[in-house]
Amino acid sequence: MQIGSYTLKNKLIVAPMAGVTDRPFRQLCKQMGAGMAVSEMVSSNSLLYGSEKTRRRACHDGEVKPVSVQIAGADPAMMAQAARHNSDHGAEIIDINMGCPAKKICNVMAGSALLKDENLVSRILEAVVQAVDIPVTLKIRTGWDTQHKNAVAVARIAEKAGIQALAIHGRTRACAYRGQAEYDTIAAVKAAISIPVIANGDINTPEKAREVIEYTGADAVMIGRAAQGRPWIFREIDHYLTTGNFLPLPEVVEIQRVLLDHLQALYQFYGEYSGVRIARKHISWYTRGLAGSAAFRHAMNRLTTIEEQLAATYQFFHEQADRSQTLTYIDEEILEA
Repeated sequence: MQIGSYTLKNKLIVAPMAGVTDRPFRQLCKQMGAGMAVSEMVSSNSLLYGSEKTRRRACHDGEVKPVSVQIAGADPAMMAQAARHNSDHGAEIIDINMGCPAKKICNVMAGSALLKDENLVSRILEAVVQAVDIPVTLKIRTGWDTQHKNAVAVARIAEKAGIQALAIHGRTRACAYRGQAEYDTIAAVKAAISIPVIANGDINTPEKAREVIEYTGADAVMIGRAAQGRPWIFREIDHYLTTGNFLPLPEVVEIQRVLLDHLQALYQFYGEYSGVRIARKHISWYTRGLAGSAAFRHAMNRLTTIEEQLAATYQFFHEQADRSQTLTYIDEEILEA
């Protein structure tokens, strides 16, 4: 998988996810086998460059290359300025967001709302590509709604503008994350353009990754929600694509180590107050489906210090290890009933 001058080590890319793909998560996923990770989106509004949140999102210290930063906005000049700003501050690839379905993004005609205006899409892409001397990539959806799927047209615009890789989520903006992703549109896009195409949507197992690659002809797959609390999915998929064999499930002791390392990275990156609160969702993802995790998560949400959070996590995994050396997932809905 080639993006500009960067050769990725495999076909696996971490999807940009607001509030998730911060530097600690990106680093972890790369360590666990991802070939690249795209940052959570940064606003093109220059007034936000000095905000603490924006500065943190643009922090790439020690990050494994290549560093891909996603920008979002609807004004070509502001998007070009944002691309230059991030390039000057460590970005090695600029990714343009035209795939986010969130109302607060679409209501300002950014994200996937841009798919309604192909002329504006063209002007934004050309402005950003011309503004920087690093590769520019694009993420889109299949269209605005099921009656207006224009991914092929947008893909041709992107290729003409100089975009170096295109990621496509197999749903429309109107679908959000409901229903099943479809891959026919991704296959049609791959057949229509010559730049690398990255398939995204509902890729949550090694078998699914291979199935999507074979069906669409995509050059890589992008994984988002399936990596939440399961960053080892990248090594699982990479091993399966390379050998055709499955890796064994991780043992309890490894999951505990991965989670605790992740927590420490969050505390260091955000500080205690924010770090503890951001860590809650990650702890929830790591432990979902495990025996006793519903009660554990409920109690975890009331803890406010690093010491309390770590002690509770150690205790939970100690109890899991007493049950089995490998993680045993059960139907948590039955437990909560």
